[in-house]
Amino acid sequence: MVIIITGLPGSGKSYFAERLAQNLQAEYASSDSIRKTKFLNRTYSAKEKEMVYEEMLNRMLLSISHGKDIILDGTFYLDRLRQMFVRHALPDCTIIFIEVTADESLIQERLKKARTDSEADEKIYHLIKSQWEPLNEPHLTLHSTNENMNEMLELAHQYIQLSNDKRRD
Repeated sequence: MVIIITGLPGSGKSYFAERLAQNLQAEYASSDSIRKTKFLNRTYSAKEKEMVYEEMLNRMLLSISHGKDIILDGTFYLDRLRQMFVRHALPDCTIIFIEVTADESLIQERLKKARTDSEADEKIYHLIKSQWEPLNEPHLTLHSTNENMNEMLELAHQYIQLSNDKRRD
């Protein structure tokens, strides 16, 4: 199973994705940590983003080949990026999309704080937001606050179970 966590910078997607991966005992690949490892000076350029997503795709394929579940954590802001992962998944591999959103004021507050792997700031947020393409795939949308992580995880577990049940029918 592949679970793609998508959302704008500061939405809380990485915080959520890490906890979901721990809960599911799944592999975890983050665009932020890959970017930090691969590039000394991070620019968020189109070429840099492409290389990051290619590495995420490689990690997804490796996990699938080993029969392991994986959580992919990134903005996945363009439809063509999402479709690249769908196209490369094996026919019997379940892909689940979860979008994480948050109120604009909370996002701005979060972007001002230092984060472990991401240095996405307000400028990067507005750039990605201006290029954002809505998800056309069936997906769960979770609204992040600073107090609802357990609720988000519970909703995600229910959605994942439902998605897996529908796939078996």
